Amino acid sequence: MIIDRTEHTGWLSNAYLIADKVGGHGVLMDGNGEINPLLDRVERDNITITHVVLTHEDIDHIVDVEQLRERFDVPLVASSTSAAQLSFSADQTIEDGESVRSGELEIRAIATPGHTPGHLAYLVDDTDCFTADCLFKGTVGGTRGRGAIFDSHRVSIMDRLMTLPPETRIHPGHCEPSTIASEHENNVFVRVWRGADAPSDEPCTVRGEDATLLRWGPDYDGTHKAWVRFSSGEEAVVGGSQVER
Repeated sequence: MIIDRTEHTGWLSNAYLIADKVGGHGVLMDGNGEINPLLDRVERDNITITHVVLTHEDIDHIVDVEQLRERFDVPLVASSTSAAQLSFSADQTIEDGESVRSGELEIRAIATPGHTPGHLAYLVDDTDCFTADCLFKGTVGGTRGRGAIFDSHRVSIMDRLMTLPPETRIHPGHCEPSTIASEHENNVFVRVWRGADAPSDEPCTVRGEDATLLRWGPDYDGTHKAWVRFSSGEEAVVGGSQVER
């Protein structure tokens, strides 16, 4: 299998080329505005692109995907929930458990709502999972954006992704890859959610709102993420810059 990625220099968001082999078939997953190195690889390795696949509708993951669809004259695929949020149309919808075939590849959708309602991960040939903004190397996605729901997000991580075989490689929506085994042992949010570590109980404010800091950890960009509980009982994963300790 061929897996290649580009990373936006500002957003740090990834776009991916996934193909079965040189001279074979593949898909482009997400768009970050820096897709040219992947297009060069497509041409160099004589890969036939069959689909453009979206994980979710956030702007840093959909740049230029319409142009990619037109360039290769292939369907643009997204969950029906994400498709309804796009300013352009998807050609094909895919839901939990359904698959896209590209040459010898099977690309199966795993519903991972929470960061966004229609968020999908994709498991390719049962070995590589593209986790987008749900699970990252060492951290997790945030849940205070439009339509985000913390409880769904934690279920998506713990019950959908972390139950994959430990050797499964993960390819996040931002920055470097990892494995399920590594995240099980090293991801500070996963560790507390699986009961290996205890949550903290530290008063804090989040953008001026009183809250309790339950877990402080790294973010993919070198800053921090925080799991917090508000006085209303609502829980969320927020950027560390929003938290005053």
